[in-house]
Amino acid sequence: MVDPSGNESSATYFILIGLPGLEEAQFWLAFPLCSLYFIAVLGNLTIIYIVLTEHSLHEPMYIFLCMLSGLDVLISTSSMPKMMAIFWFNSTTIQFDACLLQMFAIHSLSGMESTVLLAMAFDRYVAICHPLRHATVLTLPRVTKIGMAAVVRGVALMAPLPFFIKHLPFCRSNILSHSYCLHQDVMKLACADIRVNIIYGLIVIISAIGLDSLLISLSYLLILKTVLGLTHEAQAKAFGTCISHVCAVFIFYVPFIGLSMVHRFDKRHDSLLPVIMANTYLLVPPVLNPIVYGVKTKEIRQRILRLLHVTTHTSDP
Repeated sequence: MVDPSGNESSATYFILIGLPGLEEAQFWLAFPLCSLYFIAVLGNLTIIYIVLTEHSLHEPMYIFLCMLSGLDVLISTSSMPKMMAIFWFNSTTIQFDACLLQMFAIHSLSGMESTVLLAMAFDRYVAICHPLRHATVLTLPRVTKIGMAAVVRGVALMAPLPFFIKHLPFCRSNILSHSYCLHQDVMKLACADIRVNIIYGLIVIISAIGLDSLLISLSYLLILKTVLGLTHEAQAKAFGTCISHVCAVFIFYVPFIGLSMVHRFDKRHDSLLPVIMANTYLLVPPVLNPIVYGVKTKEIRQRILRLLHVTTHTSDP
């Protein structure tokens, strides 16, 4: 931004537009978005409750699922309350430090979720390719350490972010084109060389999302190689244990990659597409993951039905 003397100055606050070009419709669009947020929180908290209270589910696959659900709740909560305030109450102002905190939370939690998805792929690889070693390789203490490593990795990757943003001078405008603070969006407002920020962003994407997706793909190639040598019945059982995780991987990575591509190649400042992609990236995975695991995972489905006092078989009158 520019101070009264015409010099460059540090930003004290930003303006979040919400949905560019749809300002008049934002009030009504907030209702389905709020409903999706409620579904996401309720669904993921239900998964967490079931896993924590059912001793038979204290296995690596379900503990990792519990971690994934917790991260989904945190990711959606880091953006949706402010988004609802923008749409319903026109509360478009966000202080610089609050924007920085939101940015750090969203990006670090996304890194943690990517690590958990990788851990889940490793769990499926060991369970299918080395079933006799599964219980000794993925013990509960080791699973706990993997969860802690995911947190440390996500925080460490994003630790430089606040420093890179705080030292940027801002000018011309303080208006952000999204409904929440994103690194790509904020750094574009700087009136200084942002090559360091760009390089840092690429390093984070390659070392986290790129590496994780590569290792997940490799694990499933090895799983596929093993499964093709099994009987048809064993193949169906093996694929059945993987399908939920494969869906979760696509649900997470496809919007993320799409958002990154749109930010890189869409140069229109008033474009609605990056905003829609950004909202999809934060809201769709938390909504769909509990549904996918609830439908595809027999153990989770049965306990949800039990929790709702519904029996899987109806008795004759």
